[in-house]
Amino acid sequence: MTSAIELAAAVRRGDTTATSLAEGALAAIAAGDGAINAFLHVDAEGALAAARRVDAAVANGEDPGPLAGVPVALKDNLCTRGVPTTAASRILEGWRPPYTATVVDRLVGAGAIPVGKTNLDEFAMGSSTENSAYGPTRNPRNHARVPGGSSGGSAAAVAAGMVAIGLGSDTGGSIRQPAALCGVVGFKPTYGMVSRYGLIAFASSLDQIGPLARTVADAAVCLEVIAGHDPRDSTSLREPAPSLLDALHDGVKGKTIGLVRELVDGSAPDVEAAVAASAVTLRDAGATVIEMSIPEMRLGLSAYYLIAPAEASSNLARYDGVRYGLRVDADDLTTMNVATRTKGFGDEVKRRIMLGTYALSAGYYDAYYGRAQRVRTLLSRAFAVAYGRADLLLGATAPTTAFELGAKTTDPMAMYLSDVFTIPSNLSGDPAMTVPFGSGADGLPVGVQLLGPARSERLVVAAAQVLEDAAPS
Repeated sequence: MTSAIELAAAVRRGDTTATSLAEGALAAIAAGDGAINAFLHVDAEGALAAARRVDAAVANGEDPGPLAGVPVALKDNLCTRGVPTTAASRILEGWRPPYTATVVDRLVGAGAIPVGKTNLDEFAMGSSTENSAYGPTRNPRNHARVPGGSSGGSAAAVAAGMVAIGLGSDTGGSIRQPAALCGVVGFKPTYGMVSRYGLIAFASSLDQIGPLARTVADAAVCLEVIAGHDPRDSTSLREPAPSLLDALHDGVKGKTIGLVRELVDGSAPDVEAAVAASAVTLRDAGATVIEMSIPEMRLGLSAYYLIAPAEASSNLARYDGVRYGLRVDADDLTTMNVATRTKGFGDEVKRRIMLGTYALSAGYYDAYYGRAQRVRTLLSRAFAVAYGRADLLLGATAPTTAFELGAKTTDPMAMYLSDVFTIPSNLSGDPAMTVPFGSGADGLPVGVQLLGPARSERLVVAAAQVLEDAAPS
């Protein structure tokens, strides 16, 4: 498949048009999405209008930007003015935001063409895109398997060739895990590098927006476009977007990469074999690969499932049937509020709201939420020690390849364990990228994960490019 960078170059040269690329993407969605359910809303009119603006700029001798004419998919928790945005929840059904997320504005400003909003686990709470109020998304590699979650719709849209780039959000692995299961690249940047303005909040101290793409270079150019300071986000880093494309071929010679035991233990044999093979690839490229243990990582899952639900219980309190979204009428305000939230939220969202409310309640705050925050600090310090020994860390992205639809829906703990390797870097706020690296015994993709210290995106993409260049077909 043609990369996003190649598509944009062809549009800027006049070899093709943004309109023809948009029409091709819309046709691919119409032909293939019935079996996959990657999209919740297709904005054909908006896409073609944006494409015509790009073509007009080219005709006038202007450069529309590094993503000129490239079709992109937006996870449906990213607000777009006037376009239905639901977070895959009944409680926001029909809501059309009065504003647009910063990342969407930046994509459009770089010439990209948003073609629609993609499916996700409701309010990004899940690891399989089965928690959506609008039905599950299926993995394009095998329709009986999940695409991962919560950004499963964006991952599936990219893997199926419907779009060149998708945007997702990553709170506990929700970009990287579906990217691994669908066989594409997923990139979670340093916390604060990409504005969260216009992202429907799940857990605000953990949420981060990033790209899913078919190549490392495409993910890198997308991150260059969407990153950079935004005064509308109080957690936004006060620095410009990083320069990543010129670091792609820096290689790993002279770098030390830590193969982390806790990022492999418990994974399936075929996943473990892929990680071992990726370590050999990096060593052959000139890196020193050392085995490491970070025992604090084993505490990450428990801490996350106290911190994230606690923040979710606060963030989702705004959906009360009064200001926007679903409203179930009743005789009094309290009954209306209860009825609205009962009907509007799905089981997993209710589960996490209750868990978070309990963890924050009087008498339990210190025992649960307070202790989880101390564990988070402990984990961050352990990462700092590890990065004193190694430039980057290496491990599996997910413990297995894509599992069957319905296999874990009745066992929340089994589902939560799907993110055991991705959650630690959300708690620390550091960047991480998953790269496809061969297939498992079932023929489905395996992703390997590179983690780096804060603001080390250039190192991460250089190592990821090494892996991509050597990845088994």
